[in-house]
Amino acid sequence: MKESFKKSRREKFTAERVFYNLNIAFEAVFANRFRSILTALGIIFGVAAVIAMLAIGSGARQEILDQMKLIGVNNIIVRPILSSDSEMKDEYKGKFSPGLTINDAESIKSIIPTVAKVSPEIEISTFAVRDGIRKQIRVAGVTPDYFDLFNLRFIAGAMFVDDNLKNGDPVCIIGNSVKIAFFGNTNPIGKQIKCGNNWLTVVGVIEDRLIKEDNMESLGVGQFTNTVYAPVKTILLRFNDRSFVSATDISRAKESTWARSFISNNNGEQQSQVVNYHQLDRIIVQVDESENLASTASVIKRMLKRKHNGVEDFEVIIPEVLLKQEQRTKDIFNIVLGAIAGISLIVGGIGIMNIMLASVMERTREIGVRLAIGAKKSDVVLQFLAESTFISLTGGIIGVFLGILLSKLIMKFAGILTIVSPESILISFGVAAIIGIGFGFMPARKAAEKDPVNSLRYE
Repeated sequence: MKESFKKSRREKFTAERVFYNLNIAFEAVFANRFRSILTALGIIFGVAAVIAMLAIGSGARQEILDQMKLIGVNNIIVRPILSSDSEMKDEYKGKFSPGLTINDAESIKSIIPTVAKVSPEIEISTFAVRDGIRKQIRVAGVTPDYFDLFNLRFIAGAMFVDDNLKNGDPVCIIGNSVKIAFFGNTNPIGKQIKCGNNWLTVVGVIEDRLIKEDNMESLGVGQFTNTVYAPVKTILLRFNDRSFVSATDISRAKESTWARSFISNNNGEQQSQVVNYHQLDRIIVQVDESENLASTASVIKRMLKRKHNGVEDFEVIIPEVLLKQEQRTKDIFNIVLGAIAGISLIVGGIGIMNIMLASVMERTREIGVRLAIGAKKSDVVLQFLAESTFISLTGGIIGVFLGILLSKLIMKFAGILTIVSPESILISFGVAAIIGIGFGFMPARKAAEKDPVNSLRYE
């Protein structure tokens, strides 16, 4: 009974000592508010910088993942290279190339065993008209595989049927933005829209996909918004087949108006303008396994070069590889930025240690009085350690809010996607606490080691 009573009393006494020491520490911090705020600035800006940099890194990583979803999985893009006679390499001059054709797409699918799906694509820019509404749109000739390759989801209607594909029927699938622009809130399925000189019947509506223009150019993909999709055969039969040459085209070629046109440069000299002779604007190829991407791309390149009589008037792009390279570059950049931000946290910790050492020197007499009236060395250590930790944690809390605000401002004014994750907040706040304890321990220990007699004589 006596032992338990003594134990509870000892615990109560210890708790009272801790709260007493903490109270002295907080009083010392608030008594020197201005100095404490200046001391915490290093931690505040360090934590804010770390959170902002991690948010930029998370945003960049999310953009890469979103783009990977947009372009599909294991896809290879084959697109034409357009060049004028003056730009053509000497080794290609005098050689004839049919350009990218439907036959190329069929050969890739039938010959290369690692290919799972192939979708040729033809792109035409024209005007769509319906009920007095006229708007410029993109008409794309595709196959059903196209929607699987790019993970495009139907929100109304259905896919082309076999008869549509074989006969080149005037049917189309529209993007949601086209549906809103021309049909409003009404159901467009079964209704017609005029694209160029052709009336097309809507059989389906797909979701819109947003992708930046510069990314579309580098990745070799077309737009997903403001697009009307029709079967490839429909485009070739009813719109335009660039591989077909008529007698009229030949007569125009003699006058140099069909094969090429001329433009003037700044010096007034005439230069030939490139004309697209390729039947297709791109071929999208899906490979069965990721490890086969590079080898399949190499086989496609060699095969097409033979079919094009040695003329390399096309390029083979692996978007996933490009995106992974871009992600690696951004990761390295973010690591560098994070390291710089982390250095600012260390500088803030050094500032705390410097101020605490100065505080120990200023309060030497106070330390002597406390030790003389019975305070233990652990009490002095706890007091000064509590001061440094409190300053650091307060700076960390303010830094977290400042970092979140800074991330939002970066996204709003710089147009850079930033994502503040709970992990980044916990890491930054935890580092701030560790810095407060780590850099505050040495001044606290130095204060506790002071001799009471010499401290009382200190002026």
